[in-house]
Amino acid sequence: MFTGIIEELGVIESFHDGRLRISATTVLEGVSLGDSIAVNGCCLTVVTFDSTSWEADLSQETIDRTAFGSLEVGTAVNLERAVAASQRMGGHIVQGHVDAIGTILEPVPDLHVAVPDHLKVYMVEKGSITVDGVSLTIVALTDHGFTVAVIPHTADVTNLGTRKTGDNVNLEVDVIAKYVERMVRPHLSPEHGAASS
Repeated sequence: MFTGIIEELGVIESFHDGRLRISATTVLEGVSLGDSIAVNGCCLTVVTFDSTSWEADLSQETIDRTAFGSLEVGTAVNLERAVAASQRMGGHIVQGHVDAIGTILEPVPDLHVAVPDHLKVYMVEKGSITVDGVSLTIVALTDHGFTVAVIPHTADVTNLGTRKTGDNVNLEVDVIAKYVERMVRPHLSPEHGAASS
């Protein structure tokens, strides 16, 4: 589990045959083989590391469901270690399971992201959303997706400050919203807004 509070910007060193290598320092403090690190909001497993970089294996499912396919060597990525029970919960509950790929319509500070229609049911004004692993609060819902206000600090310490119109981003909606929707769906008639399965 993660919080969506980014610890470090890493840089992609290589990505070949499903093996991703990322330069980093902070997230490697106390790391062990098998630990989880979120990369742009996607939970990955450390399979090898040294003092300046680490590697993870990505399945085809992960590549297909995330924006990793569009990332290039030298690209900055948001990194966060799994939360420890003793830490403050600064963001919101983030699983590191990417729900879909969004597209930036307007860059920061008033970030506007287009989302697939099937995710819209899980979004509410002032609700939580994760964009490339960053915990953010939805300002408004739009016909295409949502907007969030990105403060200068967040733009500086994450990759959101460098994202441009047309860039793809990983999205994870609030897991609690997904569970609630699943529980109430059988009790809703189609004319009362039941989501399709």
